[in-house]
Amino acid sequence: MVQRKGGSRRKSRTRFTKHYRLKGKLSMTRYFQSLEVGDRVALIANPTYHDSLYRARFHGRSGTVKGTQGKCYKVEIMDGNKAKIMLLHPIHLKKL
Repeated sequence: MVQRKGGSRRKSRTRFTKHYRLKGKLSMTRYFQSLEVGDRVALIANPTYHDSLYRARFHGRSGTVKGTQGKCYKVEIMDGNKAKIMLLHPIHLKKL
């Protein structure tokens, strides 16, 4: 069989790009932000930091913080009728 082309960031060129004035810069306030269990957050990716980046189909979704694991947060989002828990770094989360 032929192997499938592409990975998790395929066809996400416009979705995972920053404004030209912000390219390369890492927001320290977003990097070190602290969230509480039960907080509502939006999944807004920072493409500068590749660690614990989610799939492009979840970009812009909102969810609730369920807990922590190391430096990352467990965020529960709804994918259709199914609840999914994702491990995300706080730089990819925006508090609502």
